[in-house]
Order: sequence, then C-alpha cells, then structure tokens
Amino acid sequence: MNKKNILILGDILAIAALTVIGFATHGEFDFSFLSRMGAAFFPMLVSWFLIAPWLDLFDERVISHPQLFWRILLAMFFAAPLAVILRAALLHSAAQPLFALIFGGSNALGMLAWRGTYFFIARKAEK
Repeated sequence: MNKKNILILGDILAIAALTVIGFATHGEFDFSFLSRMGAAFFPMLVSWFLIAPWLDLFDERVISHPQLFWRILLAMFFAAPLAVILRAALLHSAAQPLFALIFGGSNALGMLAWRGTYFFIARKAEK
C-alpha cells in the first residue's frame, strides 16, 4: 500500500474515531445514535476530502515536513464549516457557528495527532 492510500485510510479512520469520541463525550454512544453519527461523519469526510487535496495534504513533499502541518489546520478551518452546513442540510436544521468551531477544533487536533503519528512512524521506517 502506498503512502497516499495509507493517509486516505488513516484520515477516514481518524474522522470516524473523532466522531465516535465526540458522541461518547455527550453520552450518546450506542446503536440508536448511528444515524446521527453518520450525519456528522459523512459531511466531515466529504468536506475533508474536498479541501485537503487543495492544500496538498496527500503530497509527499508536504506530509514529510512537519513545519507544513499548519496546512492541516487551514484545511479544517474550511472543512468544518462546510461539514456543519452539509450536516444541517441533511438534518433539515440550522448550522450552528459554535458547533462549527468546536467540531473543527476537535477534528483539527485529532487530524494533527494522526498525521503527526504517521510522520514519526514513516520517518522511523525510512531509517
């Protein structure tokens, strides 16, 4: 499996884990919340994969330099509001700015943690 595919799979798993963690922190962690989890997960997934390529977050030159990790934060700055708008459309509700801020911040930190872990493992494997 090449590095880009690993990043794509890892990003999907990171967003899934962050979605589950987010619901669990609100005490909403059972099968009855699967549809609501999906209403958060899929919009974030779509938004992330629309924005991340524009910032070259799957490019070897970018992912191998931690000083460029600010691009992850920038991508999430745009992806989170888009995801919240898509989620609101799915749920026929209003898009809440505070939710976009918290959703984006937590996903940005989670994505930084995942991508940082990937960077250190990939760097160690190259040596």
